[in-house]
Amino acid sequence: MSLTDTAIRRAVAKKKPYKLYDTGGLFLLVTPSGGKWWRFKYRFAGKEKLLSLGTYPDISLKKARDRRDQERRKLADRVDPAVNRKAVKAAWVDSQANSFEVVAREWIAKQSSIWAPTNTKKVTRYLELNLFPWLGTRPIADILAPELLAVLRRMETRGAVYTAHTVLQTCGQIFRYAIATGRAMRDPASDLRGALKPVKGGHYAAVTEPKAIGVLLRTLDDYQGSVIVRCALRLASLVFVRPGELRKAEWKEIDFDSATWNIPAVRMKMKEPHIVPLSRQALDILKELQPLSGRSNYLFPSPRGNKKPMSDNTILGALRRMGIPKEEMTGHGFRAMARTVLDEVLHVRPDYIEHQLAHAVRDPNGRAYNRTAHLPERRKMMQDWADYLDRLRG
Repeated sequence: MSLTDTAIRRAVAKKKPYKLYDTGGLFLLVTPSGGKWWRFKYRFAGKEKLLSLGTYPDISLKKARDRRDQERRKLADRVDPAVNRKAVKAAWVDSQANSFEVVAREWIAKQSSIWAPTNTKKVTRYLELNLFPWLGTRPIADILAPELLAVLRRMETRGAVYTAHTVLQTCGQIFRYAIATGRAMRDPASDLRGALKPVKGGHYAAVTEPKAIGVLLRTLDDYQGSVIVRCALRLASLVFVRPGELRKAEWKEIDFDSATWNIPAVRMKMKEPHIVPLSRQALDILKELQPLSGRSNYLFPSPRGNKKPMSDNTILGALRRMGIPKEEMTGHGFRAMARTVLDEVLHVRPDYIEHQLAHAVRDPNGRAYNRTAHLPERRKMMQDWADYLDRLRG
C-alpha cells in the first residue's frame, strides 16, 4: 500500500526506529529522535543496498518518489546508484580543488614572494572584484574564451577599459600556470587578443571606477617610503589640484582657522588666485605633516634640502614603486578621478566641480567668476568628497 502525506505527518517517534513503506523500494525511516529519513532499497549484482534520498519535510513525498524513479532508471541502465553518487561527488570535489579561484590564489601565493605586498594586494583585489564572482567556482579547464570575454565586457561597460586589459593579461598568466601544473590544457585568454576595446591615449591615466578607487586608496595608505611623500599622495586625492600646485605648496598659504588653502595667481595655470577648501581629513594630514616639514617654506620639501620643493617625479616614482603602472594612474589623474566621480556618482553640479578644478568658468554674460564663487557649496562638496573616499577606502 502506498504512503500518504497524512500518514507521514501522523507518524510519531517510538523507542525503536521503524519503517513506513511506499512502493518501488522507497520507504520512510522514523527515528526515536523524531527524524524522518527517506531511503531507497534496491538490489545490484545480487546484493541488497540502501541509498539516502533526504529528509522529510525538506523532501516531500512527491520529490522522494521522483528521486526514487531517477535511481531506478540508472538501475535499468545497469548503473549502481550508490557508486554513481560517489563518482559524482568525487568529480565535484576535484573540480572545486581545480577551480579558477583556487588556481588563481595559488598562483598569486607563488608570485607574492617576488612581488611588493601592495602589488599582491592589488592583483588579488582586481580578481576578487572582477572575476571570482562569475568564474571563481568554475573548473579552470572548462573555461572557454567566450565565457571569459563576457566577464571582461562587464568592465568595458563601466568604462574600466584599461583594467579589463590588465585583468586579461593576468588571466593569461593564471591559465599558463594551470597548464604547467596539469590542471588545464590551453589558455583561452590568448584567443582574446584584439577582442577588447583599445585603451585610449591622449589623456592622463586615472582610476575612476569606485571599487578600484578604494583599492588605490588602500595602496596609497600602505606606502612604505617617506612620510612626507605618503602625506602628499593622500592629500592629492582630497584636493585634486595640479601636481605642480601640490608639490610647491607653502605653509604660509594654509589657513587652519578658516580651513582653506590660498594658492597665489603666480602658481596657477590660469594666472588667477585659487581657493581650496580643506576637509577635516585634509586638515588631519596637514597636522600630521607640520612637525616634519614645518621648518621649511614648503609642505613637501626636497629630501636634498628644505629650500626647494620635492621634484615633479617624486609622486610618479612613488606610484611606480607601489606597482601602479603609468597606464593606470598619474599624479594628474587625481583630478580626472575627482571630476568623473563627483559628476557621475555624487551628482555634484558641474560648474562647482569646474570652479574647484580652477578651470575657466564664465557667467551668462561671458565674464569669469571670481575665486570665491560658490565657495560654501564647494566647501560642502570637498567634505562630501573626502567622506566618500573614506567609505571607498573602508
